[in-house]
Amino acid sequence: MNSAAASDLLYLDAFATPSHETWRAAVDKVLKGGDFEKRLVGRSADGIRIEPLYPAAHPAMRPLRGEAGRWHVAARVDHPEPAEAQKLALADLEGGADSLVLTFAGARAARGYGLVAEDVAALDTALDGAMLDLIRLRIDPAPQGRVNALMLAALVEKRGLTPDATMIDFGLDPIGLLASAGAFAASWPEIGRRLAETIRALQGRGFKGPFLTADARPYHEAGASEAQELGAVLGTAIAYLRALEAQGLTLSEARDAISFVLVADTDEFLTIAKFRAARLLWERVQSACGLEPKPMILHAETAWRSLTKRDPWVNLLRGTIATFSAGIGGADSLTVQPFTAAIGLSDAFARRIARNTQLVLLEEANLWRVADPAAGAGSFEALTQALCEQAWTKLQDLEREARDGLPGIVAALANGHVQAGLAKQRELRAKAIASRREPITGTSEFPNLRETAVAVLDFAPVKRPKASPATTKASKQDQNALIDRLIKGAPRAEALTAAEDGLRAEPLPSLRLSEPFEALRDKADAFAQRPVVFLATLGPIADFATRAGFARNLFEAGGLAAPSTEGFATNGATDLPALIAAYKASGARLACLCGSDANYASEGSAAAEALSQAGATVWLAGRPGESEAALNKAGVASFIYAGCDVLDALGRAHAITTV
Repeated sequence: MNSAAASDLLYLDAFATPSHETWRAAVDKVLKGGDFEKRLVGRSADGIRIEPLYPAAHPAMRPLRGEAGRWHVAARVDHPEPAEAQKLALADLEGGADSLVLTFAGARAARGYGLVAEDVAALDTALDGAMLDLIRLRIDPAPQGRVNALMLAALVEKRGLTPDATMIDFGLDPIGLLASAGAFAASWPEIGRRLAETIRALQGRGFKGPFLTADARPYHEAGASEAQELGAVLGTAIAYLRALEAQGLTLSEARDAISFVLVADTDEFLTIAKFRAARLLWERVQSACGLEPKPMILHAETAWRSLTKRDPWVNLLRGTIATFSAGIGGADSLTVQPFTAAIGLSDAFARRIARNTQLVLLEEANLWRVADPAAGAGSFEALTQALCEQAWTKLQDLEREARDGLPGIVAALANGHVQAGLAKQRELRAKAIASRREPITGTSEFPNLRETAVAVLDFAPVKRPKASPATTKASKQDQNALIDRLIKGAPRAEALTAAEDGLRAEPLPSLRLSEPFEALRDKADAFAQRPVVFLATLGPIADFATRAGFARNLFEAGGLAAPSTEGFATNGATDLPALIAAYKASGARLACLCGSDANYASEGSAAAEALSQAGATVWLAGRPGESEAALNKAGVASFIYAGCDVLDALGRAHAITTV
């Protein structure tokens, strides 16, 4: 559509353009003395202000992708059995995916599953029917990553394909493995030597790479904020640049060998800003190195930490928001977690929905047709710039940890600096989750105690078969000879190297935000009959409905049943004998008073005293205000209200109801 001049749209001239001051005056009028900062200004996990209104912006730099057009739809190859993995992979490719992510057993992303391929023949089976020169391939970082890379290279050549016609990201990421597993296979200088040797061998056979991955997922799963995630991934990339340069590669060659993985989460604005900031920051790093900047190769994956086991259908909404955000933010490829991934190994149905989430946004919403759609939007530009500044500060903080020949991110992992920073961020977020300031729909808010189970594949988590201990020193291995032997059928074990004393670090945890609530639900579900809380409603239904609904929602988030009733009102007051009779019939040990403030003032003490005499532990829904002392004296032991520590309350409720 051609844009029209303002004079062509006469109705635009009929209204004066309001100024920011005019808008603010109108807002203050509505607030009626309320605090503007508290009511309308939010804060990100990094303390970035989230304003209610932004002016239009004119960005000086545009974080564009290196390849215009559609992002690539990626599907994970993670079934342990090669033949079953092949069926799922072909279904994904036939259904619209154009990229496969090989997730071998032992990879963190495998979640206890992962492809078990002990030789090239097994890998060939898993990829049978996949045209490796027509699709994109990426290997998830995993232990024995060098061997995984060599096996895939061997498969390409075994099939008679030209390596330079393939599009393979080999996924080597020893720093990510140090963060995830807590150990290096060798010293850092030796790690750098092995990486350079592997890259040269693969390049010599015609593979273009990239070969190394700077993976943000370990940090995000450990609770990282947006700036912490960006700082860690940039610190990793810089460490690889230095390591490869020290081994004789030019900075340009080292830069071209690196790709990135970022996490797309459920906060649309911050995810878009994070992806845009990542590209701008990488350009700044390249400029600082004296390179002519090139766009980063940026893979995205929807957030593991946002997935829930309870009411998993809500994961479809989370995945859609994350997919939209990654696409708008400029991801080159995207892997969407199936909505059942937190429960077990996802079946073809869950994988199809994950794939179609992307296809609908690509084909029907046409998100890919505009390069950087967020450009010029004041909110996105302001958040992008703020994240650039915060992430650069985090990067500098990591770089200052460098010592004894170790790059900043490696030293910061080894000395616990990274772990301490993430622990602080996890604690802050845990408080927000516990108080439901960050609600989790279907888990901490609006739980469904009658949800039906969803299907996953009937396959237990696996471990890679233990290979015979390797005895070959890495310095004596010829990578090209290894590839040749793998082509001829040599097992994985022949490519392993003898273990050396390497660096150690405390592994970063992989956590989902919903886990504390899920643990309470599991505990309640273990009883033959679900524990019950009695809602002692005061007055007519109009008086108690709001707080009864609040209390029921809260208790059910911990798996405790809290049945609602029509109440016990008679002539506008509460029929106390009927309430007590209903409590005794319920079999509950915990009763929660629910009513209006006026009800509490007029009837709360009497009801609490009667319930206590009937053997109940009595709580009250709402803040007690000036009546707290009188209610406590009458027998109210605790109060639940918006903003309280729900997890603590549920823990105490479990202790009462499950005795």
